[in-house]
Amino acid sequence: MRFLDQPPRFLFFTGKGGVGKTSIACATAVQLAADGKQVLLVSTDPASNVGQVFGIAIGNHITAIPAVPKLSALEIDPQGAAQAYRDRIVGPVRGVLPEAVVKGIEEQLSGACTTEIAAFDEFTALLIESPLTAGFDHIIFDTAPTGHTIRLLQLPGAWSGFLEAGKGDASCLGPLAGLEKQRQQYKAAVDALADPLRSRLVLVARAQRATLREVARTHEELAAIGLSQQYLIINGQLPQSAIEQDELAAAIARREQLALAAMPAVLQSLPIDYVALKPFNLVGLDALRLLLVDDTPATERVTLPPAVLLNAPSLSALVDDIAADGHGLVMLMGKGGVGKTTLAAAVAVELAHRGLPVHLTTSDPAAHLAETLEGSLPNLAVSRIDPHDETERYRQEVMASKGARLDAAGRALLEEDLRSPCTEEIAVFQAFSRIIREAGKKFVVMDTAPTGHTLLLLDATGAYHREVSRQMGSKGLHFTTPMMQLQDPKQTKVLIATLAETTPVLEAANLQQDLRRAGIEPWAWVINNSVAASRPSAALLRQRAQNELKEIDAVATHHATRYAVVPLLKQEPIGVERLLQLATPADEAR
Repeated sequence: MRFLDQPPRFLFFTGKGGVGKTSIACATAVQLAADGKQVLLVSTDPASNVGQVFGIAIGNHITAIPAVPKLSALEIDPQGAAQAYRDRIVGPVRGVLPEAVVKGIEEQLSGACTTEIAAFDEFTALLIESPLTAGFDHIIFDTAPTGHTIRLLQLPGAWSGFLEAGKGDASCLGPLAGLEKQRQQYKAAVDALADPLRSRLVLVARAQRATLREVARTHEELAAIGLSQQYLIINGQLPQSAIEQDELAAAIARREQLALAAMPAVLQSLPIDYVALKPFNLVGLDALRLLLVDDTPATERVTLPPAVLLNAPSLSALVDDIAADGHGLVMLMGKGGVGKTTLAAAVAVELAHRGLPVHLTTSDPAAHLAETLEGSLPNLAVSRIDPHDETERYRQEVMASKGARLDAAGRALLEEDLRSPCTEEIAVFQAFSRIIREAGKKFVVMDTAPTGHTLLLLDATGAYHREVSRQMGSKGLHFTTPMMQLQDPKQTKVLIATLAETTPVLEAANLQQDLRRAGIEPWAWVINNSVAASRPSAALLRQRAQNELKEIDAVATHHATRYAVVPLLKQEPIGVERLLQLATPADEAR
């Protein structure tokens, strides 16, 4: 594996949900420890399942892995980090500043933006020389810092005085107010990230066009802020030996080859490794030791019980219930890589095909609805919330209103704040609010951005709701906010998209808990790209199908009040005809 040639001290693994970055990070840690190196494996993912992979509880402290000498692990707790971060900022000013100002600071520190910065705050301590990490030869991070977070840390640091003077209440002043005290540590951390002798960033992807486009965007974003030492792993590629006489396997192999042939040019120049699709679940040491090895044991044929397929509801059944209301908001949510865009398009196309008026839109910057639809359909309107356009509109509005009351220095600081990535979340929220108002008269189907961005959007929605409640409630006036609409199951149906694999299901379950804390009850789960629902004959795929049954059962019995299983199709679901196939019962779709 080229990414393991003369590895530096810091290795970062990043990629969309479901691509296998946690498994590869764990397998790398096991291999380096087997080579005699002292290794620390760190997860910065809120949905971390590193402990599950090794079969032990880890948590927010360095824990030795008993079964692997020289290997320790740490799971950073973002919520705990955020609370400590809030306490550090608010504590010194409590009792000093007026209570109204303190409450304002606490409100600004309540969102997901603060949580992201606080988690970065914790792991930067692992990137600088300290007694905590002095004994480790390698520190491996599962889920690298995003460009979003690093850009925040590179902003100038005069926020505390600006905030205390009461001159600003824009997007990120609260979270940024505490950065100045840590500025030296952050600078050392960012320098370490950008040093190819100390750090290596490994992008993990699948041989899928959408995933490769997304990882290319990540590559360019991180390279633009100095993280240029990058490698690429194409994970889960179907080996030619597994095709046998199976039409589905042959079709998957062709799709993967076409995707790799069309790989974005910025990725082609990177050192690339290929990891073959394995027939087993990547949990436990035996599986991890085999992941990065090419000569894995031959797959034994398995018998796939047909009963689970006969009992699994189709997407069409969910659309029947959605269509019965005549109008409403349908939101597809989930981690990146699970097929939200495709599923949103399939639901919208099926509703329009039934003669119902539908507006299909997306808040995902990486979404390509036009490419997915590949055409038009009566009753279907398509739009995209363009983050760049919405952000520029929002900046102009804020400068014209709040900026008009500031002096030159205040305007300069406000302009700097409005260049932060959090501004985009607020701007997108405003556009989101405009669109969902249409759901009172027609169906609005929304393909949301990956989970982290969606939670930021919900934070903005919640903050707006609380502010309106304070202002309008005190006057006894009736009002309806976007958050109230999202919380009303008669107006909004949230569909959580996932895959029938351990990590995506775990991440979807965590998303469901986040939504419930916001007062939003998911309406249904959709298990996408199910091999089990396609009834393959090739041995490797049959074993993969067998492994899916446990995850499908967990969704059906523990997580979802209703669910649907969408089969993996032979042809990529692009175009109206193939999208309609996704909403067809599995037996008919084959």
